[in-house]
Amino acid sequence: MSFEEDLAASVRAALARAGDVREVRMFGGIGFMLNGNLVVAASRRGLLARVGKDQQRDALARPGARPMVMRGRTMEGYIYVDPPALADRAAVKPWLQLALAFVRTLPPKAAAKKKAAKKIAVRAK
Repeated sequence: MSFEEDLAASVRAALARAGDVREVRMFGGIGFMLNGNLVVAASRRGLLARVGKDQQRDALARPGARPMVMRGRTMEGYIYVDPPALADRAAVKPWLQLALAFVRTLPPKAAAKKKAAKKIAVRAK
């Protein structure tokens, strides 16, 4: 099993009783959404955790944590946890608890409406 698959399995097991959790492909990995809000994402780069702006400084002080930078811009409220800091399933749990504590303060998001499929006219030959 690859690191990403093992990390996703650890997250999946830990979130089994968290509520309405669904998985979405994003950020080159698998995002775990609670009531439509991103909690964490598991990828080969490690664990992306949504900790909120108020907890970001404390989260970054933990071993293995670094800011999430996207296109040269630091994303406030999000941090990455590097793979070596996630060596076992027990190491994932504190990060999930921190992310869940923040995400549970957010209002649920309405389900996104799927875009209607474009109809393609087929010419008869």
